[in-house]
Amino acid sequence: MIELLRTRRSVRKFAEQTIEPEKIELLKEAVLRAPTSKHSRAWDFIFIDQPEQIAVVAACKPEGAGPISTARLAVVVTVDELKTGAWIEDGSIAAAILQIAAHSLGLGSCWVQVRGREYSPEKSSEGYLQEALGIPATNRVLCVVAIGYPAREYPGRSFDELDFSKIHTNKF
Repeated sequence: MIELLRTRRSVRKFAEQTIEPEKIELLKEAVLRAPTSKHSRAWDFIFIDQPEQIAVVAACKPEGAGPISTARLAVVVTVDELKTGAWIEDGSIAAAILQIAAHSLGLGSCWVQVRGREYSPEKSSEGYLQEALGIPATNRVLCVVAIGYPAREYPGRSFDELDFSKIHTNKF
């Protein structure tokens, strides 16, 4: 696990290489194994691999969803807020596990924030995706994880770049 964390980086541009179906199935399994508060499993994930649909999803943030546009897979992370008060946390854990699982399979990924972002002055990015993808109003959209083979090599951060002043022991 530590080696995956040492080498994983956010990928914002993906190659045109198709992701093998067996890898997509492993990603589905991985995300469904994510822990949730009180075992609510209140999340739902939309796996999108059709280029036309990926383009629809990429439009959710006109000025900031670039990684989605070149991805070969976009995973929309939603959580039913009526089933858990920890919808942000549960969705975040699942998205992080999805990213680490993707990296373990030789794929790159990038978290694209949706919660709190705007599609237009009249509509949120979340509202746009709910409408475009038929997501129920109670299912909040946290993020989209863009996945694919990286267009170039992204080396991990070196140990020397870690800011250990951010670690506190026993008190701040």
